Amino acid sequence: MKTKPYKRKINYYETDQMQVVHHSNYARYLEEARLDLMEQLGLDYDKLEELGIIIPVLELHDYYINAIHFGDEILIYPRLTKISPVRFSVEYEIKNKKTMEVVHTAATSHAFVDTNFKPMNLKRKYPEVYKKFEDITINED
Repeated sequence: MKTKPYKRKINYYETDQMQVVHHSNYARYLEEARLDLMEQLGLDYDKLEELGIIIPVLELHDYYINAIHFGDEILIYPRLTKISPVRFSVEYEIKNKKTMEVVHTAATSHAFVDTNFKPMNLKRKYPEVYKKFEDITINED
């Protein structure tokens, strides 16, 4: 399945005095892009929560290449790079929409847990949901 990048315009309140995006905002941008990707797959997060599937972040790694400023438009390209029945990993590339320059890369890892935060074997419990994740995973092993 071909997915679209997540588009976003940078707001003034997300920047510091130099009008550069404050580092604390990147986690939000990644989450927005990840949720957008899941919606494109028909896996809206609210629907997953109704099934009792919670997806916490286990790790977050940011790599700052160039500054993003107030008013810039960015494109975020998330891609699943690993999946197992209990975990998955996502890599992100953020580009300046105007120049198409890569300005940031990142990686996150996540777990599938139930509402009590106990690990869940998604492949066994919800094979149709697991298959949607698996279908867009780009294995890099």
